[in-house]
Amino acid sequence: MKYNNVFRGEFVSRPNRFIANIIIDGIPVVAHVKNTGRCRELLLPAAEVYLEKTDNPQRKTVYDLIAVRKQNGLLINIDSQAPNKVVREWLDLQSPDIILPEYTYVNSRVDFYMEKANRQYLLEVKGCTLEKEGIGFFPDAPTERGAKHLRELRRAVSEGYSAAAAFVIQMDGITEVRPNTETDPEFAKALYEAENAGVKVLFLMCHVEHDTIEVVGANRNMFE
Repeated sequence: MKYNNVFRGEFVSRPNRFIANIIIDGIPVVAHVKNTGRCRELLLPAAEVYLEKTDNPQRKTVYDLIAVRKQNGLLINIDSQAPNKVVREWLDLQSPDIILPEYTYVNSRVDFYMEKANRQYLLEVKGCTLEKEGIGFFPDAPTERGAKHLRELRRAVSEGYSAAAAFVIQMDGITEVRPNTETDPEFAKALYEAENAGVKVLFLMCHVEHDTIEVVGANRNMFE
């Protein structure tokens, strides 16, 4: 996945979860934050950030905040729309017979429905932007929706689907994601129960640049 028209900036503040004040070449701008998570360890004063400038004249904010460099030097993509896009690119390389995004299952929309070799697959995608001592954690804020998705994947397995939860690691060098039990014990419990019921847990390792993100490896095959 590649971004266009990317600018380097310096983070100033985040008045609310949707916008951030940034300085680009000495000029203050307001950017849309494409991540509703807390990102408290990332969005610190003077942090190096990267923004994509849109060409939509109807937009109130012409910049989208897409990446930030952590104090330890790690560049992290924080675009919450990126994981589904890079997963779609990754899935296309594996040539399933059918790929349907935003598939309605029970009371939720699962990110991807697929068919391959006469088997049905459901895949839910989560983006990981929280790193602690070389390990990824999810979520960085409580998510009732995330636990609900895991419970429905567990149900899907009982109905004969092959189901998986994929954690897209939006930074380099991290190969594992653990549930952030301290922040969201209910999600951690749902993940444990889902995995025990046969839901696959995928870690998708990525290479991140200021204007690109791509999957470069996985801990297991989605279609095994």
